[in-house]
Amino acid sequence: MNQPIRVLIVDDQLSARKGLKAILTFFPQILVVGEAVNGQEAVELVAEHQPDVVVIDLQMPVMDGVVAIHLIKTRWPAIKVIVLTVQATRRGEALAAGADTFLLKGDGPEVLPQAILS
Repeated sequence: MNQPIRVLIVDDQLSARKGLKAILTFFPQILVVGEAVNGQEAVELVAEHQPDVVVIDLQMPVMDGVVAIHLIKTRWPAIKVIVLTVQATRRGEALAAGADTFLLKGDGPEVLPQAILS
């Protein structure tokens, strides 16, 4: 049996993190290994858990998502980074920082699992 895809969720909104985790638990091939509330904590948890995928928002306190993406992709280039945000105007900035995929929170619940599994 294949190992599940290990995912770290990064969003400063508790309800967003819990909602994403609830959606992803329906997919046995996805395992949520941690949750972070800002970019700084995300970098720390990536070092600790070595996830396959990081799902990250952009606007967060302490360290925003763009800075965290750059740090994560510089240190761990093999980790897939999926941006999930309401800020459509920051697409170019996120992709330039190293994001692999850019999704909007209004895209629908099926889009994120598809992006993780692809």
